[in-house]
Amino acid sequence: MTAERKQILLAEDEANLRRVLGAMLTRDGYEVHTAQDGEQAIAILGQHHIETVITDLRMPKVDGLAVLRHVCKEYDNLPVIMITAHGTVDTAVEALKTGAFDYITKPFEREEFRAVVAKALRTQDLQRAEVRVAGVEPGRYRIIGQSPSMMEVYGLLERVADTPSTVLLTGESGTGKELIATALHENSSRRDKPFIRVNCAAIPKDLIESELFGYEKGAFTGAVTSKPGRFELAHGGTLFLDEIGEIPVEMQVKLLRALQESEFERVGGIKTIKVDVRLITATNRDLKQGIGEGSFREDLFYRLNVVNIHLPPLRERTGDIPLLIEHFVRRFNEKLGKKIEGVMPEAMAQLVAHEWPGNIRELENVLERCILFCDTNRIGEPELPAEVRQPMDRQAPEALGMDQPTSLKEKVREAAERVERELIVRALKQTGNNVTHAARLLKISRKSLQMKMKDFGLREER
Repeated sequence: MTAERKQILLAEDEANLRRVLGAMLTRDGYEVHTAQDGEQAIAILGQHHIETVITDLRMPKVDGLAVLRHVCKEYDNLPVIMITAHGTVDTAVEALKTGAFDYITKPFEREEFRAVVAKALRTQDLQRAEVRVAGVEPGRYRIIGQSPSMMEVYGLLERVADTPSTVLLTGESGTGKELIATALHENSSRRDKPFIRVNCAAIPKDLIESELFGYEKGAFTGAVTSKPGRFELAHGGTLFLDEIGEIPVEMQVKLLRALQESEFERVGGIKTIKVDVRLITATNRDLKQGIGEGSFREDLFYRLNVVNIHLPPLRERTGDIPLLIEHFVRRFNEKLGKKIEGVMPEAMAQLVAHEWPGNIRELENVLERCILFCDTNRIGEPELPAEVRQPMDRQAPEALGMDQPTSLKEKVREAAERVERELIVRALKQTGNNVTHAARLLKISRKSLQMKMKDFGLREER
């Protein structure tokens, strides 16, 4: 089977350059949609599944920055590459601070252009392992979750956000490390300064140095202009290095020096550049194991690990799953034009029991699929994918209380009751045992809540 071609939007008002770049991208195997101004580009975005946007900064009608702002508002994690003949640091900072993935300055070499496009597409693939959850649901810092492990994360975030200390975020893919990094920046005194993101796994190892520290004109083949690196662009703000474990050992020495001395030189340059940058790093690898294997420097690890914030996997915070489900139901109702009211108890029990190896991103994808194919007003077991409908196969019968003969229906009912009781207990705790407020939070009547409390023996506990 032939792999589906990735779709790229190219917005460029100069007809010859648009034609040349479009032809080159097509030869490289991409499906290219072209626009001669920002207005056309925004229209194309609504008609196709675009995976990377390349836009000139200066265009008639709607300029590149307006296209960038539209993408940031309407499309999560869609990389935007800016093309500009006005390659000042100020222009780059404005674009990157607004949310651009990268920029290239005219004139540029074809290989430089190809490398930036490939890096953008690779970064998007890697970011699909993470998740952005925002809204007004229970939680803090636009993060959904009230489990004890998440409350611990909030406490650490509150204590270290407005400090210059380096933070190392650890946890499996899909646990929301980038979201925590964003919260650290937005709740610091640097919030109005640049927040620069770099996914180290998306950058070829031989380009890491020039990516982080920039380069001077003529430093290597293809360096037709000077270009500041991400450290320089983040001056005064925050630099977030995701997948820090992917940086090659030989580059770790220069990174350590930049952190300790707050200075560096561009590739091919002799001038020392001083910067004021707050560094946040993240990894899903065991860096201590990397130290033992010789792939990560011990001195760099201790420099990065001033404050460690560990993001728990979803299977360790199952009490947050109903809250996340409620959020995703609302979000996909709006996106897909559906009117799903919620999840049936039996289906909820299956969702809570699933191990979620892909964490919140996997839950998000499952919910989107369920809502898309749901023909009633509530998601039931038939809508769940097979891997979610069979959580009991992965557990020993005695662990599920099935050492005695019993039916699957009965075990699902018991699991649903456990989930329901947990939600009620949490709602009561959150509202200070106010039954009226708890009922409103759970979106059921006060009488129904009182009956359920009686059934679960919660009146006596109160």
